[in-house]
Amino acid sequence: MSQSPKLLAFAGSTRQDSFNKKLVKAAADGAREAGADVTIIDLKDYPLPLFDQDLEAEGMPANVLLLKQLFKDHQGLIIASPEYNSSITPLLKNTLDWVSRPAPNESTLAAFQGKVVSLISASPGALGGLRGLVHLRAILGNIGVIVLPEQIAVPKAHEAFDSDGSLKDATLHSSIRQIGKKLAETVRKLVS
Repeated sequence: MSQSPKLLAFAGSTRQDSFNKKLVKAAADGAREAGADVTIIDLKDYPLPLFDQDLEAEGMPANVLLLKQLFKDHQGLIIASPEYNSSITPLLKNTLDWVSRPAPNESTLAAFQGKVVSLISASPGALGGLRGLVHLRAILGNIGVIVLPEQIAVPKAHEAFDSDGSLKDATLHSSIRQIGKKLAETVRKLVS
């Protein structure tokens, strides 16, 4: 029997009641159902300064090193990306920028090498964050990440969730779970 795929899941938001944090949980449930070992993190627990090469020259911040190790320890990523002004959040971009930087004696983009990613989004807007996913897909593709073609953007997110954090639409909830399941299955095939 092959080893369980290890997936890291997070949202590009630190807001306590983030729609995208709720989506991450649903996708992670689907991945777990498919046999994956999923670690969900909150980027709020890893505060980072704005990326600056002068700061980098002084030494990588401790949280960058922690995040880089988390990325390296997992074969796949589930990213739920909010949309800010038709793009990704500054938090998510800053995180990707820091994690992409090589630590001493580390190859370029070491934390992203061989990674497979699934993308999801939720936004109060009518497109559900779709425009931001286009940007995120381009960024990840340019740093060598395999981004799965399936993605889901949940529109009118402020109306889409029940009080317990689950999606009101059962079909949509199932589709989000399928995103996680597909990632787990793809990673399993690639690493076996």
